[in-house]
Amino acid sequence: MSRSILFAANWKMHLSPGEARTYMDRFLEVDAPRAGRSLAFFPPAVSIEAVARALVGHDHAVVGAQDVHWEPKGAFTGATSVSLARSAGAAAALVGHSERRHVFGDTDEETRRKLDAVVDGGLQVMLCVGETLDDREAGRTDATTARQLTSALDGVDPGIDLVIAYEPVWAIGTGRNATPDDAARAHRGIRNVLQDLGFAGETRVLYGGSVNTGNVAALLAQRELDGVLVGGASLDPDGWAAICAEG
Repeated sequence: MSRSILFAANWKMHLSPGEARTYMDRFLEVDAPRAGRSLAFFPPAVSIEAVARALVGHDHAVVGAQDVHWEPKGAFTGATSVSLARSAGAAAALVGHSERRHVFGDTDEETRRKLDAVVDGGLQVMLCVGETLDDREAGRTDATTARQLTSALDGVDPGIDLVIAYEPVWAIGTGRNATPDDAARAHRGIRNVLQDLGFAGETRVLYGGSVNTGNVAALLAQRELDGVLVGGASLDPDGWAAICAEG
């Protein structure tokens, strides 16, 4: 089955609104849209609107939130609700990113509540799953991703707008990355769980973890990979355009 390729940029805590506008001006100048390829940008919350404005008329790309709170409003200092993200122009949201799980302590239960809020708010969900180095060395990669997928998606309508991002924790920002074969093997395990949960084969599964211009082509040569979720290497517009040209 042929699925469109998705290139997703996670800017993390980088690029102010002004920097985002400059970035998008340059990126859109050098990027060449093509059939069968789409883009997503996940800037910090303060820059969502700047990116959304830059993408007006560019139907091949969307902007999303890096994280959301599950409550629609309230006394949650520092948090962003789905409705606030949507009003700024977000059409998607990351849920369960490894830094949310392992730096900020988001539990599987909290990740599910966020996913439900994103679905209820009508945004695309990009659900992130992945194992730690201890899990990997103990042979628990499939068990870990299966737990994360099941806790987030069990009982969820398979018709939701869903993307999965497999991001092994040990490969994020470390310069290490899964080999193409390793990534493909993990993606096959994820696909099996998705099928067990009732999700059709159209659901795209991306790879994230120290992706760069030197390894993206080999990764995307694996038919199990439907795109990439990229952090640091997406912060330069020319470099990001070069990565996206591999699609």
